[in-house]
Amino acid sequence: MTMVTGIDTRGTQHCETTALGVLLRHQGLDLSEPMLFGLGSGLSFVYWDSKNMGFPFLGGRVRPFDLTRNLAAGLGVELLVQETASPRRAWENVTALIDAGCPVGLQLDSYYLDYFEIKVHFGGHFVAMYGYDDRVAYLVDTGQPRGTVSTSLTGLAQARAARGPMTAKHRSFTINAPRSLPTSQEQIIDAMTACANAFLNPPIANLGYRGIEKAGKQIRTWLQRTDNPRRDLPQTALLMEKAGTGGALFRNLYRDFLAECTGLLNNSHLRTGHTLYTEAATLWTEVAALIEQAGESGETQSLIRASTILDDLSHIEREAMQALTRLAELR
Repeated sequence: MTMVTGIDTRGTQHCETTALGVLLRHQGLDLSEPMLFGLGSGLSFVYWDSKNMGFPFLGGRVRPFDLTRNLAAGLGVELLVQETASPRRAWENVTALIDAGCPVGLQLDSYYLDYFEIKVHFGGHFVAMYGYDDRVAYLVDTGQPRGTVSTSLTGLAQARAARGPMTAKHRSFTINAPRSLPTSQEQIIDAMTACANAFLNPPIANLGYRGIEKAGKQIRTWLQRTDNPRRDLPQTALLMEKAGTGGALFRNLYRDFLAECTGLLNNSHLRTGHTLYTEAATLWTEVAALIEQAGESGETQSLIRASTILDDLSHIEREAMQALTRLAELR
C-alpha cells in the first residue's frame, strides 16, 4: 500500500473545490470552500436542452475544470495537468506523483465509482487521490463520511477512460504553491469582476442572466416535456439542491464567498452583491421545491410560480453582478 500522509479530509460540498482544497492544503494553503469557489469565478448559469436529451438541465457553475484553471491563474500558483489517451500512461502519471508524496486531482465519470449508490453518468466529477494498493484506490470525495472513500482500480480505470459530455482524457492534475500565499484584495476583485462580466455578457441566450430568463419561460412546459414527470422533475430538484451544489444551485457557496469577502473589503457594492445573492439563494431553493412539487402533483401551477420566481432571479442576479463589476473601480 502506498499512501500520501497528512491529508486533510474535512467535509466539503462541491467536488471540484473538494479536490482543490486537498491539493492546496497539502501545499500549506488553507482556504475555505466558498473562497475557493469564488476565487475560481465558479458561479454561472446554463439552461441546456437538446433533442437527444431526456430532460432539460439547469447548471449553476462554469464548465468542469474552468474553476481550477481560474483559481490557479488568480492565485498565481503552478497548475500541472496531464492528459493521455493511454490507460497505462494515465495510471503511471498518477502513481508517480503519489509515490513522491503528492496527492493528485482526477476528473472522471462518477458512474463507475464503487461508492456511488445512484448510478448516473457525469463526466465532470472530481476527486483527489492520495493512495493505492494492488486492489483499490483511496480517494477524497464530497458527501462521504470523513471525506475518504475507496474504489476498485478497475472502476477507477473505467471512470477515467469514459467518454461523453464533460469528460476529459484521463485528466490528472497537481498544484505547486508557495507555503505563504495570502489572499489579496486584488485577487478577490479580479475574480469577482471576471465572474460578473461573464454572467452579464453571455455569448448565447442559454447562459448567464439571460439563461435564467429563458429557463423561466421554458419551465412552464416541463410537464409536457417528459413522459415521466414524477421521475424527471424531482430529480432536477435534487440535482439543484443536493448534487454537490452546496444548495440553491451553487448560490449558497457564492453567497458565503461574498460574506467572507465583506470581512476583507469594506465596500458598498460588495455588500449590495452579498445582500442580493442572499435573497437569490433563498429563491433558488424555493424554485427547486416547486419543481419537485410539480413532478409529484402533475399540476402546472407550481411551475407557473417557479417561472415567475426565475424571472425575478434573472433581474436580481443581474443587479448583483452589475454591483460587483463596480469593484473594478478599486483597482
